[in-house]
Amino acid sequence: MNKKLILASTSPYRKALLEKLNLPFSTAKPDTDETPLADETALELVERLAIAKAQVIAKQHTNAIIIGSDQVCVSHGDILGKPGNYENAFAQLKAASGNKVTFYTGLAVIDSETQQVTSLVEPYIVHFRQLTDEMIDHYLTAEQPYDCAGSFKSEGFGISLFDKLEGRDPNSLIGLPLISLIEILDEAGLRVI
Repeated sequence: MNKKLILASTSPYRKALLEKLNLPFSTAKPDTDETPLADETALELVERLAIAKAQVIAKQHTNAIIIGSDQVCVSHGDILGKPGNYENAFAQLKAASGNKVTFYTGLAVIDSETQQVTSLVEPYIVHFRQLTDEMIDHYLTAEQPYDCAGSFKSEGFGISLFDKLEGRDPNSLIGLPLISLIEILDEAGLRVI
């Protein structure tokens, strides 16, 4: 296949994940309003945003396969955003202590030539250990995950916060479900292996 592969994201985490597939690709920043719609569920939100991000970039490129992705973290029925600072991250981790948090990662792949869209939502459940204030402070001071939904980096020191992880693909927890992506790319004629 001679189509360009474009990741509709400038996230360093998603870029690093896609690099695992050893395929040449470029990145592009989609200008997308990420405001949830009224009565929109977390699953609906991430799938809509993944598609919207890919569509924005697909309009700018011909003969390309565009990958869009979006992720939300849901705790106690509430969607958690990126904390942005220590105080918000501390509050998120304090609320997660001893509880389970579900991450929903939306994935969309668009062929810019045919406009064919394939999309899905991959869930991943994180069970947190009982965390003391000291443990939370130690973790946040060490890793400062203020740009990560849920206030942790599972690929780093954040693993110390967990009791158990449940899901099909641990990459989806970081922001890009590679197992599903490989299946979609294979169907589109872009073989990874």
